[in-house]
Amino acid sequence: MKPKLLLRIAAVLMFLHTIGHSFGAFSSKKAPNAAVAAVIKGMETTHFDFMGRSVTLASFDDGFAFIMILTLLFISILLWLLSAETGNSLSSRLVPLVAVLLLSMGILEYIYFFPFAAAFSLIAGLCTLISLFTKDANGKPVLNT
Repeated sequence: MKPKLLLRIAAVLMFLHTIGHSFGAFSSKKAPNAAVAAVIKGMETTHFDFMGRSVTLASFDDGFAFIMILTLLFISILLWLLSAETGNSLSSRLVPLVAVLLLSMGILEYIYFFPFAAAFSLIAGLCTLISLFTKDANGKPVLNT
């Protein structure tokens, strides 16, 4: 496979991850049992002062979800743009960093969050990593341009 195709596959996978994260982050928070419901209610009702505002832990959770959506969208766009620039010196510097980022993110998601969501990051990271060792349109390895 060509590096461009591999990076575009990675971009689409990360975009699907973004869509899934968006639905999961902003869907209704139904508790599976009474203990979890009590924790969620406590997060939503207990206010404390932070930087001059009265906030809840639920507002921090919503903010984190929004930031992650933007981060995942940025990674998707970055991979798509890098796919058009394979063989470029900028691409040869950024692609290894993005590969390591995606693999690290996938491992962290697998350990701490959702194994299913981790699959998107891990496969996207592997596609990005493999693209480093394939040849671009000019027949040169992407890493050595």
